[in-house]
Amino acid sequence: MVKFLLTLLVISFIIRFVVPVVLRLLVGNLVQKHSRRFEQQFGGSPFNPPPASPPPGEVRVEYVPPKQKPSKPQQFKGGDYVDFEEVK
Repeated sequence: MVKFLLTLLVISFIIRFVVPVVLRLLVGNLVQKHSRRFEQQFGGSPFNPPPASPPPGEVRVEYVPPKQKPSKPQQFKGGDYVDFEEVK
């Protein structure tokens, strides 16, 4: 019984303190590796994006919507006549 409790204590200690440290190291290395690969492929770091606003005095237009032709207003000829019958 004591051997079982001691084994359980050691396993819980490993799961509680050792596994998070090991996972943090592995995931950290994986993120750095993918970050370097992203920089090589796309020429920039995903963690340091380029500034979104243009420098002062310059205007950057990314999209200009097409101009719509003004439509001619059509004459309203009225709607359909519907007979109304009062229901009591």
